[in-house]
Amino acid sequence: MKNTVEQAKGNNNDRKIADFRVKQAQDYSFKKKYAAVRAREFYNHPEIARNCYVAVGGLDSITLLLFLRSIGINIPAVSVSALEDKSIQAVHKALGVQTLKPQKSKIEVLKTLGWPILSKDSAKKINALQNPTEENAVYRHAIITGIKGNGEFSKRMRLSKKWLKKFGGYENEAEGVDYGKPDFAVSDQCCWFMKELPLNIYAKETGQFPYMGLMASEGGRRENALMINGCNYISPGTKRSCPFAIFSRQDLLTLALELNAPVPEIYGEIVRDPDGTLKTTKAQRTGCSMCGFGIHLEKRPHRFDQLWGRNPGEWEMWMNHVDQLPDGTWYGWGHVLDYIGVEWREPWR
Repeated sequence: MKNTVEQAKGNNNDRKIADFRVKQAQDYSFKKKYAAVRAREFYNHPEIARNCYVAVGGLDSITLLLFLRSIGINIPAVSVSALEDKSIQAVHKALGVQTLKPQKSKIEVLKTLGWPILSKDSAKKINALQNPTEENAVYRHAIITGIKGNGEFSKRMRLSKKWLKKFGGYENEAEGVDYGKPDFAVSDQCCWFMKELPLNIYAKETGQFPYMGLMASEGGRRENALMINGCNYISPGTKRSCPFAIFSRQDLLTLALELNAPVPEIYGEIVRDPDGTLKTTKAQRTGCSMCGFGIHLEKRPHRFDQLWGRNPGEWEMWMNHVDQLPDGTWYGWGHVLDYIGVEWREPWR
């Protein structure tokens, strides 16, 4: 049973989420004005004192940078640009974005940490199964069974049945199950070492606080956090602003057009369908070229097929020549994708 404090906290979060959804349902004009109000509010907050920077990556945060400049907030723009597509790097250079170096290279991350697959949450669970300790024993039991330390069942805690069959074998003896296990490591830590840590170090060295182009509509881990904490979050340990938190993809693309934002070639162009829906003609979302989160949900041509179209040599390296198995055989994303049932061969078809 939940105690009174836990119940009150849950009810308060429910109210925050409901209020956030009301804002999400407003029209574009409201959202644009709301973003400007929240951006200025963060900028002028006494604990921020205009000491900020913009974390820049793909089209969303490029649009955020131009939006902030359009409302008179002219602050440094910072990015770990090496992780992005070359066309995004070119836009960063044109906009004067400062480049940071990742703490680990892409190859080093895959070799030393593991492969980023499925989702960050699933990868974290698999990583725990692959690295058992006394401290994570209760967590590992919950991953397999859904039973938490207090005896309650949580579907959210359990790895899905589909992936338990592929990755739950590390607990076969302990749990009396008969699941499989791969011959490669899995990790959710790639973003931390390559993107988040360099930005955290920059923030600590400069004393600046970030604006980020995150939107709750993108889902994933960030959705709930944005709905509960809102556009601006200021606490002793964390200070950040996400002015576009209530935006939809359509809102973002509308604003990008209004600001005449430079669209990196990887996205193609922003066009309008006959029904009025905006979209980009090529990639809808972008990220690091070695990222596999969500790849199992994509239809072909998926992100690695598209990589082959842009750079066959890089595709060959990522697919087949990243690391070596114990028998000395070279392997890459192709081997990993085979294990999770994602087709990748003949990307030119």
